[in-house]
This record gives sequence, structure tokens and C-alpha cells, in this order.
Amino acid sequence: MDITDWIEHRRHDGELVGWMRPEGESFVPVDLLGRDVSAATDWLSAEEQLEERGLGFLAEPYLLELEDGERRRVRITEVSTEGIRLLNDEFGAASAVGAPRIEYTLAWPAPAHLRPLR
Repeated sequence: MDITDWIEHRRHDGELVGWMRPEGESFVPVDLLGRDVSAATDWLSAEEQLEERGLGFLAEPYLLELEDGERRRVRITEVSTEGIRLLNDEFGAASAVGAPRIEYTLAWPAPAHLRPLR
């Protein structure tokens, strides 16, 4: 995916929270997973949406559907335009001492088979 014309949006502390993707005269706010936050809008609204979304959504549990149809509860451990790293988190296993660490690496932007656990 070519993101060369995207504009980084950073919080007041310099932390990257997403991008503004130009679309005609408007901008689409894009989160760190590479997903559109909303439809195209004006610059200020796009900024507000990224600020409101923040980074907290990355700390939530996610559901990863594997190729064989199996579903796994996972946590995001690293995200960049180079890829997304996940750690198995079934029954809190990601933080359990001695639990087997099962890691997954996905391409960026996040594929549809990775979604928030609700």
C-alpha cells in the first residue's frame, strides 16, 4: 500500500496516532492499523477523530480468525506499517507465567480477519 501522500498525525507528546489520507479536498482519518476511522471529512474533524480514538484501542483484546476457521483471542504487541504482531491471549495466557507463547504476524494494514473482541 502506498502511503507516501498520507500525513502523519501525532498527539501533543509526539506519539503517532494515525494519518490523514488526502481524498480530493477532504481527508480520511486512518488509525494505526491502517483502517479508516470515518469517511472523508474536513481536516479539523479528521484530527479530532484521531485524537478521540487515541491509542487505547490497541490495548483491547482482538479476535483473530485463522485460515482453518479457528478463532483465537489475541493482543496486539507491536504495530507498524511493516506489520502487526500478535500474542495469543486465551484465558489471559499472554500474561500468565509459564504459558506457551503463540505469536502471529500479519501484514499491514490489518486484515478483516482481525477484529476487536466484543
